[in-house]
Amino acid sequence: MPETVATRAVVTGAARGIGRAIAARLVAEGWEVVISDLDADELHRTAVELGAHAVVADVATDAGVGALIDAAEARLGEVDAFFGNAGFALMGGLDTPDSDWARILDVNLMAHVRAARRLVPSWAERGTGRFVVTASAAGLLTMLRDAPYSVTKHAAVALVEWINATYRHRGVVAQAVCPQGVQTRLLDDSGPLADVLSRDSALTPEQVADAVWRGLGSGEPLILPHPEVRDYYIRRATDTDAWLRGMNKLEQKLESMTEPAPPEENQ
Repeated sequence: MPETVATRAVVTGAARGIGRAIAARLVAEGWEVVISDLDADELHRTAVELGAHAVVADVATDAGVGALIDAAEARLGEVDAFFGNAGFALMGGLDTPDSDWARILDVNLMAHVRAARRLVPSWAERGTGRFVVTASAAGLLTMLRDAPYSVTKHAAVALVEWINATYRHRGVVAQAVCPQGVQTRLLDDSGPLADVLSRDSALTPEQVADAVWRGLGSGEPLILPHPEVRDYYIRRATDTDAWLRGMNKLEQKLESMTEPAPPEENQ
């Protein structure tokens, strides 16, 4: 691994799933890790099992992000890397209420903005720092049946791109982790969409964490646990109309799978 790889990190959404797996891999590699989540009981159990330090925090608020970073700095001295993994899906369309849009924007986007606002300027001054966001392949492509998730994950990727464009020459590395199907609660709760998300096989959280670790070494802005996502992304950019036609065909297939069967006629 290059010398610029950090050794003191914060991982949000780390009580379970991808966040837990990332934290476990970092600890195994000798990093000092602060993990955060809203689920206090499971977070503390995870911290004990991994050998990490737990900080219960609500990253949906500016105060929560600030309190998390304050606690992490008190524990670690400095934060060298921030892994913004907390996120959720709504499985909603245009009828999603404004209150739900606000909530998912706070968690899937603004939590990253608030953390970056706090950390990136000081990293730029000292010439090193790493900001990693779990953005999903939905942030490069789209996710059928979930407009809020798609929009917020696209925005998360855009934030990573902007930080790269603005601070890369000052030693700040920003990366977006963009897997497809992963064996987590999100996949379990996605209904018929699970088959689409798992088309190229659903990975375990540990496999995603392995890809993240390799990505830290390469420093590339996009970490793609499913390598085929790169081809999809290129195809989408090269012929957007054909790509969207294909996605619409998938939507029609999903509709046929979820439409209620017609009532049987009495014979």
